[in-house]
Amino acid sequence: MKRHIPTLIAALMLPAMLPISALAQTPPAAPANPYLVNIPGITLPNISTYLGLIGSIATFKPSMAAKPYSMSASLPREQKKALMQGMMAMMPSMGIRDAMSFMSTKYKAKDGLTFDEVVQSMELRANVLNFKKVGHSPMWKDIQAVLGDKEAPRMEVFHYCDIAAGREVLRAAPETIAYLPCRIAIMEDANKAIWVITLDWDLAWLDTVQSKMGINPELSKYANDIQVKMDSIMQAAANGEL
Repeated sequence: MKRHIPTLIAALMLPAMLPISALAQTPPAAPANPYLVNIPGITLPNISTYLGLIGSIATFKPSMAAKPYSMSASLPREQKKALMQGMMAMMPSMGIRDAMSFMSTKYKAKDGLTFDEVVQSMELRANVLNFKKVGHSPMWKDIQAVLGDKEAPRMEVFHYCDIAAGREVLRAAPETIAYLPCRIAIMEDANKAIWVITLDWDLAWLDTVQSKMGINPELSKYANDIQVKMDSIMQAAANGEL
């Protein structure tokens, strides 16, 4: 240990022995991260916002439902705002279009399929999987009739429900009624391509969360079942399967 002391003292004294000009020199820039050089728009999170997020998480106590269908306490608006801003700050820079795409699952229909053929395939697969159609919103007709926008492409939203899965989800977190029934949209884009779109129901990211946010195995099974069936319905629609 003693033979290392002179070396340590020399290391500590080195800055004092260097000329001022040497200390003033700008240190060489760190090499670029090779994994990020081809990813545009990456920015570091805003530190103050990030710290606000940490503070909000530290004071937030997840509520445990006393009985099925029990509503949780609402987050104060400012605390919710801090949480959302902090989470967005930790994501790569993206516009609203990218954010919405990130939160959705979508498949492009095969070339040559008509809009009605995509709808037919979707409804046939939903019937096979016992997904009950409970609503239909032909949005494009309202846009054209009410707003007079004859350039709007065809877009329709279909509402489906697996009543057993829906009940279990609502028993655990009744606030999820805001997301029910499950919705699948079919939309023609600016290039006349047809897309099948829904919210991203995949809960695989919970595998990295301790205790999976309180989701028990039975509820997880139902949630996964919804995701698998929705994906099957969408792919059948996009492929024109009959």
